[in-house]
Amino acid sequence: MSPLQPVWVQELLNTYTTDPRARKLLARLAIKSLDEHGYNLDKGLIKFQNKLWVPQNLASQTKIINTFHASAIGGHSGVQATYHKIHRLFHWKGLKLAMEEFVKQCQICQQANHMNAHPVGLLQPLPIPEGAWQELSMDFIEGLPKSEGYDVILVIVDRFTKCAHFIPIKHPFTAPAIARAVFDNVIKLHGMPKTIVSDRDKIFTSTFWKELFCLLGTCLMFSSAYHPKTDGQTKRVNQCLEMYLRCVVYDTPKKWKSLLAQAEFWYNSSFHSSLGYSPFHALYGYDLSFGTGSMDQGTSTTVNEMVQEMKNQNLWPKEHLSRAQNKIKIAADRSRKD
Repeated sequence: MSPLQPVWVQELLNTYTTDPRARKLLARLAIKSLDEHGYNLDKGLIKFQNKLWVPQNLASQTKIINTFHASAIGGHSGVQATYHKIHRLFHWKGLKLAMEEFVKQCQICQQANHMNAHPVGLLQPLPIPEGAWQELSMDFIEGLPKSEGYDVILVIVDRFTKCAHFIPIKHPFTAPAIARAVFDNVIKLHGMPKTIVSDRDKIFTSTFWKELFCLLGTCLMFSSAYHPKTDGQTKRVNQCLEMYLRCVVYDTPKKWKSLLAQAEFWYNSSFHSSLGYSPFHALYGYDLSFGTGSMDQGTSTTVNEMVQEMKNQNLWPKEHLSRAQNKIKIAADRSRKD
């Protein structure tokens, strides 16, 4: 048998001849192998508390740190993980500081590590629409249990009044089928939108979808990894709808399709914090009575007052939405930097 000795062991032995402290330790340990400070001599190598002692040789120390950080066994680990790997086997004065400086200056780590800081850049809210159902946002809720053959919900929200339509869809669906559902449930009631905000679902990025709305004069706006909040409104409506369905069909989850119209009625008639009233009121100018009586007809209104009220109907949501956006922006920008 012939024992193997790593190359770096010989390199470490060679540094002993150039380091004054190493020479003193070798002379002392030659007389007494284990001294009172915890140093001992093992096959020509100086050890401190059973760890290999490395003299103050920058090249040797850097080579050891590089091996335990940038090699396959190091895997460009962080400061703490790299320190524990080295500290378990080696010892020298200033080990932790040298290792921290090396890891911080590692170019590969700077390029590859993920960001743990707050989002860069201040919050940039989307512009407030000019009127109802001119700018929409849409998204899918998938993974639902089959109900009457349906297992997907297409959620379409008006960015101005916050009104929503919930459309049941069957798998598998295509871009033409979704376009037909949008026409049959939204466009026939509210007209052609100017813009549609969505994520980058394969349906919304398909050639058919883009060409269709390009010919109709609708601009498609997609969210991105750098601005995921673009489609945040629809994601929030999705959460509200999912919560409602979980509560209502808790015992019979496969009956959600029969309650989807009721869920849409619930959402559109509920108070919305950004508007200050319900989406239904923002769209039609009055609240639902819920069977307690019709609209108040007791007050006499002149024609001028009625016309002025109709003109103000689009101004009130803008004021409320602008106030809500500013409030959210101020809160979000506290933890961000420009």
